[in-house]
Amino acid sequence: MSLTITDLAIARGGIPVLRGLSFSLAAGEALILRGPNGIGKTTLLRTIAGLQPPLAGEISADRELIAYAAHADGIKATLSVEENLRFWAAIYGTGDITPALEGFDLTKLTDRPAGGLSAGQKRRLGLARLMVTGRPIWVLDEPTVSLDVASVALFAQAVQRHLAGGGMALIATHIDLGLDAQVLDVTPFKARAPLRGEDDFDEAFL
Repeated sequence: MSLTITDLAIARGGIPVLRGLSFSLAAGEALILRGPNGIGKTTLLRTIAGLQPPLAGEISADRELIAYAAHADGIKATLSVEENLRFWAAIYGTGDITPALEGFDLTKLTDRPAGGLSAGQKRRLGLARLMVTGRPIWVLDEPTVSLDVASVALFAQAVQRHLAGGGMALIATHIDLGLDAQVLDVTPFKARAPLRGEDDFDEAFL
């Protein structure tokens, strides 16, 4: 099992943002994506997760093996913490939610409606969903938003356990998670804006 990206080109709103990206991940490996805001990290992760097609290149991975987490927490406000996790466990056909509750310090909150959680607690619940998917490839876009220092440490520990179990993680973050991970700055892969008249480009979109 691996994730291999070959000569990938991606676009946002029809305009190329990154070109020529190639990298690979094997079981037990993590890759941290770096680059300034707006460079295309979110678009890259969405493309790898199968939420939009690439302009060119190849993504070699079974999309059914990928769990994607972005800025939305993906929780149901009227359900309790436990009910949320059981819902996702049922969707993905997995069982025990206890490791997810314990891994993100949610055990004492099991009966609390998700809508009544703080922003940080909602984020922890959203990330806990990763642990009940049973999917080996985690693709994560700024996962530590709204987390305090202690919760960031919980997240890093969850990723470490995932990697130790043979999983993989592709993470866009500016935070040092203390992981033994490769780092890829996507800035050198920024796509050149077409010249006026080239590819029917409309500079009004800039």
